[in-house]
Order: sequence, then structure tokens, then C-alpha cells
Amino acid sequence: MRKARPKKRIVLPDPRYNDLLVTKFVNNIMLRGKKERAYSIFYEAMDIVEDRTKENALEVWKKALTNVTPSVEVRSRRVGGATFQIPTEIPPSRKQSIGMKNLILFARKRNEKSMGRKLAAEIISGYKEEGGAFKKKEDTHRMAEANKAFSHFRF
Repeated sequence: MRKARPKKRIVLPDPRYNDLLVTKFVNNIMLRGKKERAYSIFYEAMDIVEDRTKENALEVWKKALTNVTPSVEVRSRRVGGATFQIPTEIPPSRKQSIGMKNLILFARKRNEKSMGRKLAAEIISGYKEEGGAFKKKEDTHRMAEANKAFSHFRF
């Protein structure tokens, strides 16, 4: 590698829950630098989750996040003129990032009034092990399982 790896940025915990994971999630929600708006979307979603499930919203969100986080992925590798999909394990930080991004992506695709409601609905469906983000994780795992014969080509 020519350049050194970039330094890890320090993330401060969020004001309501005092949790670093929440701040990372809000940073992924954020568009065009509007962090305050991203926080209000997240907190609105958490209030809706609390109302609907009658449980601790932070615990529901964390469980949903672990449910939609994949543990393996497939990577393309060219071997002798043929391209193989090789299943590889994902490092923990990337796992977390993929899980968050999938949850937000599928929340944005939902048909609800506001982003807060969309996110709340996706969190609840992720908690119940259903919804788009969970399906994406299952598809990724299924693809890795189907291609495990090529795992000896690992990087």
C-alpha cells in the first residue's frame, strides 16, 4: 500500500442515549451535513418504536441492527479467465457499517409519510426478523452458502 491508513475519527456519544452506536447511525442517516435533522429523524423513529412495541426503544433498535447485520459476503475474484464469487468473513467494523446502511437504505424505500415513520417501521420489521434489510442479509448468506465450494480461492 502506498499510503498509510487514515486515522480513526473520534465519535462523540449522542445527547439522549449517550451511546456511540447511535451517533454512528445518525451520521449514516445524515444528508448534506444536516446532523440536527438526522437526530430529529432518529429520535422520532425511536419514539414511534417505543409506542408500538411497548419495550425499550434502544434495545429494540440494537436487536434489529444485529438481526440485519451480515456475517459473510461474497467478493469477486478472477482466477484463470473465470470470475468466481468467493465467500469471505466481514471484519466487525464493516459488519456494523453494512447493517446500518442496509437498515437506512430499506427505510428510505418504504412507503410512509415521514422518514421517522419509515425508519421506525424498518426497525420494527428488523426486530421481528422480516423486512427488506433482513431479506438482504438472508440473500447475502444464501449466496455465500451457494458459493462455499470456491472458498479455497480466498484472498
